[in-house]
Amino acid sequence: MAIRETVSSDGTTIVYRAFGNPDARPLVLIHGWAQSSRCWGDDVVDALAQRYRVIAVDLRGHGYSDVPAAGYDDSANWAADVDAVLSAEQITAGAALLGWSYGGLVICDYLAAHGTGAVDAVVFVGAITSIGRGEAGGAVGAAMKAAIPAAMAEDPAVAVRALGSFGAALTGPLGDGAGRGAWSQALFGASLSTPPRVRSALFRRAASHDDLLRALAVPALVLHGTADTVVDVSAGEHAAALIPHATASYWEGCGHGPFVEDPERFVGEIDAFLSSVGERVPVGENTAGAITS
Repeated sequence: MAIRETVSSDGTTIVYRAFGNPDARPLVLIHGWAQSSRCWGDDVVDALAQRYRVIAVDLRGHGYSDVPAAGYDDSANWAADVDAVLSAEQITAGAALLGWSYGGLVICDYLAAHGTGAVDAVVFVGAITSIGRGEAGGAVGAAMKAAIPAAMAEDPAVAVRALGSFGAALTGPLGDGAGRGAWSQALFGASLSTPPRVRSALFRRAASHDDLLRALAVPALVLHGTADTVVDVSAGEHAAALIPHATASYWEGCGHGPFVEDPERFVGEIDAFLSSVGERVPVGENTAGAITS
């Protein structure tokens, strides 16, 4: 594993971790709101790195990346951050972008600005693809609605209670002996370590990417838990219905963190999808296939 950094277009330093064979297909992991590149868990990253050149990014304001004073409401900045990482790694073709939660929105920001020249597949995991009032691709669930605005509070007592309520939503049941208790604490710690002003700023923007999804010329996997209370499953269904060549996998009873609830299945589905990606498909009629289990 190598820890690297690059500088985005506005001078923000973006830190990322690189794993696996540098000659393998690049798989760029983009985490969600108030998380970091460590959210995926070591076992998931290690398993993916057996097949792919895994690049796990700390978004601006998160993890070890810089925390600029402003600019979180500008889609161009998020697009530039992803582009800076790809450029630093000299990736010009064949990359797969995988975004969890808010990471799906960041992928769309990048594609809207830079197109698919460097990308041949995208994966949306419990993701939003748009944000703003009335955007179906940004539909949030009951846990997120209940946590806002307390999760953005400066008062630690208020923020801890709100962010703590996310635990089961991110990890699923904790009493099955699967080590989710430690994982839950790590995710909770990442949320608390993300500055309150950043947690708040990420929601103070509007971006509609429906037209982008309708014209997306690369294959996409939409993976979403049917019991997701952070990003409602309807957001995933909306994306899958728009993307011309999409595969939709809806995990029955799963919450917001499929890679936490069933890491082996998660890695298997990502691998199966990426292994199936060949020539680019033309934009046309939606050919989404849905898997529910």
